Amino acid sequence: MEATPQTIQQLERAIRKVAENFPAEKDAIMTDIHLQVKPSSGELLAYDDNDEELTRIVVEQWINSGDELYDEAASLICQCIEEMRETIIEQMAVLHPFSFVLMDEDGETLRDLYLVDDDTVILSKDLLEGLDEELDQFLHDLLG
Repeated sequence: MEATPQTIQQLERAIRKVAENFPAEKDAIMTDIHLQVKPSSGELLAYDDNDEELTRIVVEQWINSGDELYDEAASLICQCIEEMRETIIEQMAVLHPFSFVLMDEDGETLRDLYLVDDDTVILSKDLLEGLDEELDQFLHDLLG
C-alpha cells in the first residue's frame, strides 16, 4: 500500500503531538513512547510508560487493513521519525536511553522503531538484520 500525502502528514502531526508532551524547557523524564496500531479502526495511539495516552489519530487509509499494516506502519513511522529526528525528536525532554516501540492491537510489543542512547541511534530493526551472518562469515574468514 502506497502512503498518501495525507497519511504522512497525519503521522508527522502525531509525532509532533507526542513531542509536545515533553517540551525541552521542562525537566527530562524517563519513558519510552509506545505506538499502538489498530488495523480494524485505523487508529494510531501513543502512550508513555505509565500508559497515559499522549495522542490519538485515525489514519483513514489504514481502516480495515490486515496484519500486513504493521510492517507498513513501521516503515512509515520510521521514515517520519528520521525526517523529524533533529528538529523534533532530539529536542524532547526524555532521558536516554529511550525508544519508540510499535505495539499491535492487543498491546503486544512488535519491535523497536527508534532507539537512542547517548551517541547511539538505531532506527528500526532492519539496520541489524543479517548482522549475525556477517559476523559469522567474518570470523570464519579470519580463522580460515
